[in-house]
Amino acid sequence: MTKLEAYYNKFNEDHRLTTRHGIVEFTTSMKYIHQYIPKNQKVKILDIGAGTGRYSIPLSEEGHNVTAVELVKHNLDVLESKHAHVNCWPGNAMDLSFLPDDKFDITLLFGPMYHLMTKEEKLKAFSEAKRVTKKGGYIFVAYVMNDYSVITYCFKQRKIKECIERKSLTDDFHSIPTENDLYSYLRLEDIDELNKLTGLTREKIIAADGASDYIRRELNALDEDEFNFFIQYHLANCERPELLGASSHLVDILVNTK
Repeated sequence: MTKLEAYYNKFNEDHRLTTRHGIVEFTTSMKYIHQYIPKNQKVKILDIGAGTGRYSIPLSEEGHNVTAVELVKHNLDVLESKHAHVNCWPGNAMDLSFLPDDKFDITLLFGPMYHLMTKEEKLKAFSEAKRVTKKGGYIFVAYVMNDYSVITYCFKQRKIKECIERKSLTDDFHSIPTENDLYSYLRLEDIDELNKLTGLTREKIIAADGASDYIRRELNALDEDEFNFFIQYHLANCERPELLGASSHLVDILVNTK
């Protein structure tokens, strides 16, 4: 069992995306997915790193043809136990050889880039996503952001001295991945470089959850009306460039020009 599998065997992914801060991320991501589905059409969607089906299942329930690929057996077992109309495959984002070229209208990479540590690994995942996505189709890529991790882990959790001692930060506080890390933290310029290397064209980039991960306790204290106003606030502002880098998660929406 890999470290990643051991982590997700204990991590409750279903719970994360149904918490209030998780609802912000889910609601935002679904809004933008729907923007790229033609009205009154059913499309083919690939969900790479599908987890327990938070996106796969509702998209399939809308009538779309959804294929889910998941590395962690525990997550895949949970997804399959829900008996949804989703085509489930065990697999790795860097090797989708079991899937044909040019098959999907929309491809979601909502988990893999969190855990692929090197640029080479990320580029392999991009190459496979491009291959299986139709020309003119869309690839949605999620990232965990560097400054969110520094603010929350180094300062909010007071781990800054530990990080400095083990040299896991550059002089300008960019995280340096080590072999023991499970997450890869990026900045906007890192994402832009990956896009340049893959030849993909950006349609939009959005803050999937904005400030919500910083204020979990405060969100939980809101009544339903107040929380709905927060959702409205976030959706109105999630494309603003001054808010992107501090979000915990970004979603980059790319068109596959082949």
